Amino acid sequence: MSTNDLIAGLPGEELVRQGLADFKAGLCTIPACLVRIARPRLSGAGLMPQTAPSQCSEHELQLHELLKQEGGDAYSRYNALLRELVSFENALDRRNGKAERRKQRAEISKLQI
Repeated sequence: MSTNDLIAGLPGEELVRQGLADFKAGLCTIPACLVRIARPRLSGAGLMPQTAPSQCSEHELQLHELLKQEGGDAYSRYNALLRELVSFENALDRRNGKAERRKQRAEISKLQI
């Protein structure tokens, strides 16, 4: 399953796509900090390398600092972005689980033939 197929239609898709692009470009942006926070699960899904140099340190703190620079209520926005990220991760896990079960069923049916 391609990256586009894997994340298409998931909640927070645009934010994660932007974060992955910013991460690859070496930028330290709000979306890039979010994907760095989610690296373990994104790496497990094959969306990010397991190990990669980090352009931002302490991703949660960096995210909050970037939000404060934009003005407004950084704390509320921080929490809203993390909730969106968790929704994305949970949906991704469900989608990956379905794909894995289909793959296992296909392998079993090959063995039965």
